[in-house]
Amino acid sequence: MAMATTASHTSVASVTLEVADPEAARRFYTAFGVDTYVRLRTSEAPSFGFRGFTLALTVSGPATVDSFVGAAVDAGATVLKPAAKSLWGYGGVVQAPDGTIWKVATSAKKNSKPATQEIDEIVLLLGVEDVKAAKQFYVSRGLTVAKSFGGKYAEFASDESSPVKLALYKRRGLAKDLGVSAEGSGSHRVVLGSIAGSFTDPDGFTWQPAMTPVTAP
Repeated sequence: MAMATTASHTSVASVTLEVADPEAARRFYTAFGVDTYVRLRTSEAPSFGFRGFTLALTVSGPATVDSFVGAAVDAGATVLKPAAKSLWGYGGVVQAPDGTIWKVATSAKKNSKPATQEIDEIVLLLGVEDVKAAKQFYVSRGLTVAKSFGGKYAEFASDESSPVKLALYKRRGLAKDLGVSAEGSGSHRVVLGSIAGSFTDPDGFTWQPAMTPVTAP
């Protein structure tokens, strides 16, 4: 896909998952409780191993983590990492039937609140080979860096029009965090909606105009 020639403002206006069966995927994401955050479209593009990204849900407490993970498993997801305490809080990782990997986590370690269906934040983490180079690419597209930890991680500021926050992580580090092999090839099976036209980033992640009709009937 051709690179846009102007560095107009970029933000994540939508996230479209390319799946083999949109109706089955829609049923899963409705049961999981994240159907309002993702769009779906049919694609048979080859994809092998790790697709290079994850969608991460931040929630209020461990009970809510367990609720989301349980709903995903009941709907057909595979557990990659069971929900458990960590240095940073409590979380687990599941893989949807369409292959998309989801992480659900909270910074809280104690169950001080009852489970809810509320999502505090959703982050699209792109696994990239060179965080500094990818960060500079997105800065040139108009994004503002909110957090940055050297060549390991970068997070961009989002506005109210962006339902999903964008962040960059070393590909191998991200795969390790998710409990999968970093090896993979073929389609990422994700398309980002942008207000800044069509382009492809250095790691092959594709952006298309957000107004393009991408949802399945």
